[in-house]
Parts: sequence; structure tokens; C-alpha cells
Amino acid sequence: MAAARDFSKPYRVDDGSKFRLKDFDPGDGSGLKSKKHAEKELLGGIERLSELQDKLYAQDRWAILLIFQAMDAAGKDGAIKHVMSGVNPQGCQVYSFKQPSAEELNHDFLWRTSKCVPERGRIGIFNRSYYEEVLVVRVHKELLDNERTPPSLVTKNIWNERFADINSYERYLWRNGVVIRKFFLNLSKEEQKKRFLSRLEEPVKNWKFSASDVAERERWHEYMTAYEEMIQHTATAHAPWYVVPADKKWYSRLVVADAIVSALEDLNLHYPVVSAAKRKELKAARVALEHEGYH
Repeated sequence: MAAARDFSKPYRVDDGSKFRLKDFDPGDGSGLKSKKHAEKELLGGIERLSELQDKLYAQDRWAILLIFQAMDAAGKDGAIKHVMSGVNPQGCQVYSFKQPSAEELNHDFLWRTSKCVPERGRIGIFNRSYYEEVLVVRVHKELLDNERTPPSLVTKNIWNERFADINSYERYLWRNGVVIRKFFLNLSKEEQKKRFLSRLEEPVKNWKFSASDVAERERWHEYMTAYEEMIQHTATAHAPWYVVPADKKWYSRLVVADAIVSALEDLNLHYPVVSAAKRKELKAARVALEHEGYH
């Protein structure tokens, strides 16, 4: 039987030194022209993910941290909802990081996310993350003032310093059994416009639209530069980025699912082996249950 195709491989970036965002097509579908075909493939991926997640939870040794970053309307929420639809809720933790609170601003920039790193045996999902600190904060430099960092530490090297801090942090997590996979949903400016117009034209989608979405769109080039440099500086073998084509939602979900399945399969997960003493205990319990009605 032929091995299942891994749709995520072409979009994985382990070394960002030669990364250029222009080399990745937001509309790519790798030959999958049919939405129906993609959905069939996705169902298989979700089924396999469910099996692996059960072993991850039972083994209780590794943790998985999935990080999603993207421009507005790229489909982060939908990808999380569809890809994780077959996962046992007990083994999954989802956190969404929006504008920081006063308490969070009074701590270092990794503090609020560090509290949410998944425990062993679980899959943790960050909908946005500490990477906002080298994205939105970089584009809106006035936000640095709100972080109360001593002025002498806010130098021209601050972004490279934050990249270095993030790399050290992710290496630390990896060395403690936290497997990190990072997804940049690569949406084209044209497709974002279509989705914004859809949100305006369809009443059931009005709630998704914010006036700030248009303002941020005006800074598209600045954001793309920030994303490119972020991936260039933080893509590593132990915490790779996946630059996921996001113009076709049905394809982006398939890519994300395959990347997660691949990460789990690399761990060679298995159910815990029962010891001789435990087997003896189970045998005694079976005997007791079988003879329960004879007393």
C-alpha cells in the first residue's frame, strides 16, 4: 500500500537564512483542484490525528504546541476548528492572545504565553502568540511605550534581540519535551479584500468585521516585511515554520493537518506498557468481577 501523501512538506521552513516570502504562493494547491478531494484527504488526516492524540495523552511524556499567526481573515479560527474537530477535548487546550492587559504589560513579553504552555500529554494551540511582539509591535512601534521596558533597553537591535530570546525559549521548551510547530497562514492581499467584502455584505458575518481591519490593511507591506524577517530569524529544525497557502481554505486546512500528524508520527508514540505487577492486578480484578454474582 502506498504511503499517504504529506501535503505539508513543501511549505516547511527549517532554516530561514534563505527564506523569501515571494517564493511561496498563497494560492497554491499542489495539484489538488477539487475541494471535494481535499476534504476527503482531510478526513483521513483528522482520523489519524485522533489516533495519535489518544496515544500522546496516554503516554504522557510529550506535549505539542501549535502556533498560528496570520493577517486578519486568513482563516486561523477555521483551521483550528476543522483540523482539531476529531481531537478529544480533554487532551487539547486553546488560547487566543489579543490586546495585552495591564497586568501582562507589567511583565516580560513571554510571560502571558508561558503560563499557557501545554502540559505533557496534551496539544496546546496559540491563536496568535508571543510572535505578536515582533509583528504588530514592530509595525506599531508606539506599542513599545506601553510595555514599560526601560528606555535604555529599547535600542535599534531590539527586534534581533527578541528573535534571539524567542529562539532560546523555543529551544528550552524542546529540551523539555514540548514539540513546537508554527503556522503562518499566507493570505494574498486580493483574497483578504474578497473576504472583507463578504463580511460586509453578509449580515451573519458582520460581527467579524472591525474598522481597524482596513487600517491594518493599509500597512500590508510593513506586515509582510515583518513576517518575512520573523521567519528568517526563527525557523529552526526543532521549531519549524509552515508557510501555509491560505487563499483556498480547504487546502490550508489539509496542509495544517498533515503537518501536525507528521510531528506526532515522528515521536513514535505508543500506549504505556503494563508491568507484570499491573497485569497480575488486572487479572485479579477480572476474576473478582466474573464471580461477583456468586456471593
